[in-house]
Amino acid sequence: MAGLLRIHVSSTRNPVALRSGTKQTYKRASVRVTCAAYTPKKRYSIAVLPGDGVGNEVIPIAVDALRLAGSLEGLELSFEELPIGGVALDLVGVPLPDETLRKAKQSDAVLLGAVGWPKWDDGPKHLKPITGLLQLRAGLEVFSNLRPIRVFPQLIGSTCLRKETVQGVDLMIIRELTGGIYNAHPRGFTTNEKGEEVGFSTESYSSSEVDNIARVAFEIAKQRRGRLCSVDKAAILEGSMLWRKRVTKMASEYPEVEVSHLLIDTAAMDLIRHPTQFDIILTGVMFGDILSDLAAVIPGSVGLLPSASLGDSGPGIFEPVHGSAPRHYGKDTANPLAAVLSAVMLLRYGLKEEKAAKRIEDAVFDVLDRGFRTRDIHTTGTKLVGCKRMGQEILSSLNARVLASNGSLVQLQN
Repeated sequence: MAGLLRIHVSSTRNPVALRSGTKQTYKRASVRVTCAAYTPKKRYSIAVLPGDGVGNEVIPIAVDALRLAGSLEGLELSFEELPIGGVALDLVGVPLPDETLRKAKQSDAVLLGAVGWPKWDDGPKHLKPITGLLQLRAGLEVFSNLRPIRVFPQLIGSTCLRKETVQGVDLMIIRELTGGIYNAHPRGFTTNEKGEEVGFSTESYSSSEVDNIARVAFEIAKQRRGRLCSVDKAAILEGSMLWRKRVTKMASEYPEVEVSHLLIDTAAMDLIRHPTQFDIILTGVMFGDILSDLAAVIPGSVGLLPSASLGDSGPGIFEPVHGSAPRHYGKDTANPLAAVLSAVMLLRYGLKEEKAAKRIEDAVFDVLDRGFRTRDIHTTGTKLVGCKRMGQEILSSLNARVLASNGSLVQLQN
């Protein structure tokens, strides 16, 4: 039986026990839920890794949206903040502390902000913040990276591409994470016969690595529009030759999915010229990295792009793709929507809580409908706001939709 629901949102300092590697404290909207005759139906634990830079500004907004949407669906979500990246290097000297990995493994999902900070750019590889992310992926055994690229009708004016080019774009790049040139061996540095220093990496894929990610892509294609484009460089690279061979073989198991193959250079060009032709793009770790960042130009900003990294079991990693953005940090100019939409993916793909996911997604649409824009997506006639205000509007929308739907007593206090 639904009880009387009172939700109080107030601005307080986040009680963070960890010292931040980027020397920041941030203010967050805390949500306290009290109700009569209220019993959570399900409980989930979420490991929160804000990381570096603007991760500390956008992730608290995503956490508050998760907490509020979850409470409205009878979910009890607990959050534990843990260090990674430059923050962790400053704290304990490694980019991924053992405790962070251990607690991430014990969680139901991981919400990650960003890793990377100029202080650590010139350090050795094992002391770079990005190494912490790679170690986290390996430790959680996630191998599939889902990056949706969607053009919201409200934001067509924010893209630099022609309206007729981007209208209706709704695609997903599915990127393999554990193989390929980012992960394969041998790799390292040596000296050639001329005495010159040489750096080398191996581009390599095994049959099982290709099969695992291809099956994920085919299954998702079945649930969408049934079109899958596999991207490789099979004209030159042996790893890509195997990739195309295995994807072609698996296509016979999915007759309902239309399969095509493109070389990476052609795919990059077509992604910008004719993005509506794509539904699912399946590709390897390096090509997927490049294509997903290139695709940010389609909706208008990298600040709109969420992602999910999933394995066969265990918690997934959900993160905005914009990175730590040092130029934006501390200026209240970051766009929190990518983090909030990553929270949507956490609920949808990680916890399988579609109703709560839809609540947050609808709140994002409502905020955009009401004209609120951060600097990266601002156009003439819309309301320019900062990161914090955008987060407040999302929470306000979640509350307003409850009032409109069932008349529950909701109190919002800023």
